[in-house]
Amino acid sequence: MQLNDTGLLRQAALIGGEWVSARAGPALDVRDPATGDIVGAVPDCDAVQTQAAIDAAQATFASWRAMTAGERCDLLERWYALVLAHADDIAAIMTAEQGKPLAEALGEVKYAASFIKWFAAEGRRVSGHTIPSPERDRRIVVFQEPVGVSAAITPWNFPAAMITRKCAPALAAGCPVVIKPSELTPFTALALGELAQRAGFPAGVINIVTGMPAVIGATITASPLVRKLSFTGSTRVGALLLEQCAATVKRTSMELGGNAPLIVFADADLDLAVKAAMASKFRNAGQTCVCANRIFVANAVYDAFAQKLGAAVSALNVAAGNDPASTTGPLINAAAVDKVAAHVEDALAKGGRVLARAQGREDGQFVRPLIIGDATPDMRLSSEETFGPLAPLFRFDTEAEAITMANATPYGLASYFYTRDLSRAFRVAEALETGMVALNTGSIAMEMAPFGGVKQSGLGREGGLTGIAEYLEHKAFHIGGLELEA
Repeated sequence: MQLNDTGLLRQAALIGGEWVSARAGPALDVRDPATGDIVGAVPDCDAVQTQAAIDAAQATFASWRAMTAGERCDLLERWYALVLAHADDIAAIMTAEQGKPLAEALGEVKYAASFIKWFAAEGRRVSGHTIPSPERDRRIVVFQEPVGVSAAITPWNFPAAMITRKCAPALAAGCPVVIKPSELTPFTALALGELAQRAGFPAGVINIVTGMPAVIGATITASPLVRKLSFTGSTRVGALLLEQCAATVKRTSMELGGNAPLIVFADADLDLAVKAAMASKFRNAGQTCVCANRIFVANAVYDAFAQKLGAAVSALNVAAGNDPASTTGPLINAAAVDKVAAHVEDALAKGGRVLARAQGREDGQFVRPLIIGDATPDMRLSSEETFGPLAPLFRFDTEAEAITMANATPYGLASYFYTRDLSRAFRVAEALETGMVALNTGSIAMEMAPFGGVKQSGLGREGGLTGIAEYLEHKAFHIGGLELEA
């Protein structure tokens, strides 16, 4: 990995404005999933250091919230400009530790920056309101105030965007943050922290604690100083964090597991559906919570769609992310590879057929994207989130059947469908049990729209107008005894 600015590769935690090493014990090695080589090492922070980060955030809360919205948002604007100016280096760091192709990593950096830009503007518009009083001598004013110290526990699959999507609104609202990035991909977070320092954020407003999740997470959830926790990850871990947060009654946002359906109706534009399915399913080698995990295709167009999708998948090339010819990088670790293999083996044993495979490498943590035809509900890939480049095709006959199959999951994050029938578009959009629905597109994640799920896919929303509301309390101010008559 070659960087134009080597100062962005920080191998320390950021606590109270200082870059610090672990108090004791060995550092954690971070490995390139494409080669297994060590990218660098970061501290495995303990409970004492995590509490120090929380204390640093709390110590700066009063002064940070007292700044004007314009002053806070000016800092966000400077941070945004620095992220874009160093986008190539951040992308190189991301590819080295996460594996995605450089072009895709660069796209994520720009996507991550868009949240900083959006909330730099949105933070200037936070305002309260007045309520008509039932009494002549009373006035009721509602203030919107920052929640307090906010923690963000972020995943490895989008190591830049998941941080800015959580932290930009928190900072704009007046909340200092404590960030716990994935131990698999900490360097992207640390590069963002370095740039935030250069932008001029006061010491203690942004803290980054690296290390294994159990001790750090438990310290965050137990602390009464942390008033908000935002987490992106598995439903299992999210449920555990919710349980731990109950003792201190924290506000929480949980973006958890998904099992997204993608429905192709008989009247769909198949070329559009294939293009969108490719974008949804195979982005980041299928390692996204909103990727199309189950593809339902009307019998009337099943063969035609399978042929077109197969041609597109066959054109993909699996290679290291820094290879210019790469369209698909490695999976994050051996466990991810094993899960995809287990789903394929189970599907083939239950009557599935391999319809197409990508070209390129299939060794180590590289898995060639593939399509499984004749998928059935009893296969593991139907009920479990594969989180890899495996696209199963299911058949259906009626609209009602497709909706029933799509909703037959405890998850409800995203869904996609393709039709030219306007009446059907509204029927299906309203019937699908997900927090986000996409019609004739494979893209649903953008800074100006709310992002989040229902059922066991989580609580709360990120992005859009609701994104900053997650970090604001509504305080009702009742003013009585006013002498308002001359």
